Amino acid sequence: MDDSALAWLPRFLTHLSVERRMSAHTDTNYKRDLQRFVAFCAKSALADWARVDSQHVRMFAAAEHRRGAAPRSIQRRLSAVRSFFKFLVERRALDANPAVGVQAPKASKRLPETIDADLMARLLEFRADTDLSVRDKAIMELFYSSGLRLAELVSLNTGDIDLSDRTVRVLGKGKKERVVPVGRYAVDAVARWLKERPALAKAGETALFVSMRGGRIGMRVVQKRIESWARHQGLGRHVHPHMFRHSFASHLLESSQDLRGVQELLGHANMSTTQIYTHLDFQHLAKIYDAAHPRARRKSKA
Repeated sequence: MDDSALAWLPRFLTHLSVERRMSAHTDTNYKRDLQRFVAFCAKSALADWARVDSQHVRMFAAAEHRRGAAPRSIQRRLSAVRSFFKFLVERRALDANPAVGVQAPKASKRLPETIDADLMARLLEFRADTDLSVRDKAIMELFYSSGLRLAELVSLNTGDIDLSDRTVRVLGKGKKERVVPVGRYAVDAVARWLKERPALAKAGETALFVSMRGGRIGMRVVQKRIESWARHQGLGRHVHPHMFRHSFASHLLESSQDLRGVQELLGHANMSTTQIYTHLDFQHLAKIYDAAHPRARRKSKA
């Protein structure tokens, strides 16, 4: 790739963060995926973007597949390439988008991992007797109470939560704001943390949750603390932050059967994203059926 062709990449990434207001995480993924595509083009002796056609894009996807990339990863890389060429077409640098219509291998649908209600209660029932344990309990109670994403939680400021109204204002994907209820246990846990917070937070720090150094807590710190508490509470399994969100959605849907309401609380743009939790609910019902229905019980071996 020549320098003039490569110069479009930082312009596109600026477009993502400034005009489309995508998250830093998405920007990083797109940058990495496009770097892989640039390396492929260089290896294929493609000097500029106008020489890339749909067959080249298919060959890129096939090469990623041979390298062992999962179908979902290939889908994401193609999405990045497609968005980049769309940007070039909009800027009249190209006449057509060569990535349109190129499909990745179909990914098998993975059901989200959840923690059942009893195990969740066990995880959250620990004695919080230090400022960090008080903070961690507030984090986990808020995760489970309100179904927040990890990035949403660490970006919260003290002014985003209203304990008297029992709500939290969340800035989700695409910078879309939503207001989510906060349960009683989470309200109590966060209220206790707010009393401890001044001992840790730096002067002028606005973050709701801070680290030992007094600044906004990082995502990796939250992940490690949750892993540590899962071991401490003897759960016997790996626990990550998104499992709280999955459990929140699954348990709420199981009780309410209100798919539209769960969609709003999770901040999903499309109902199809939320519908994955109906599969979990069906699995739960299927287990009850298999255990209880006379015609569903398996015959014991003679």
